[in-house]
Amino acid sequence: MNLIKIALSVTLVSALISCNSQTNQQTASEIKSTDTTMNEQIVKTDEEWKKELSAEEYRVLRQKGTERAHTGEYDQMWDSGTYVCKACGYELFKSDAKFDAGCGWPSFYQSVDKSHIKEIKDVSHGMTRTEVVCARCGGHLGHVFDNARDVPTGLRYCINSVSLGFKKK
Repeated sequence: MNLIKIALSVTLVSALISCNSQTNQQTASEIKSTDTTMNEQIVKTDEEWKKELSAEEYRVLRQKGTERAHTGEYDQMWDSGTYVCKACGYELFKSDAKFDAGCGWPSFYQSVDKSHIKEIKDVSHGMTRTEVVCARCGGHLGHVFDNARDVPTGLRYCINSVSLGFKKK
């Protein structure tokens, strides 16, 4: 009888993991807002975020992690469209503001709108940087640096691919 309970438990857990994995594979165009307007703040518990995001998305977006350089799906992608927050779908960057900074992460010289991102002083890891987060849900996106010489703004928004979704034009 105990073996049957164990087998049923394993089957149930496997089904839940499979379902969660499929949910996290959705494209950016499938990311839907739970709010009536895109400008409303989204506040969720850690448990709610863990249910909606993959382990890597949660680590980067909610725990301020960083993906390894040159591993992200959007680093060398040059399709036309709009990059959105992977957690909430908020529009963040247009593809025409993307450039190859050679740093290993997608780089942009400006956001869609200054109000769509927040910049926060970051003194972690023994250095001072400026963290960039989604203004709508607070998800960690990456950092911004003022060392991009060949772009109009001089800024390099160095963003984790895992923090982004993409809406093709």
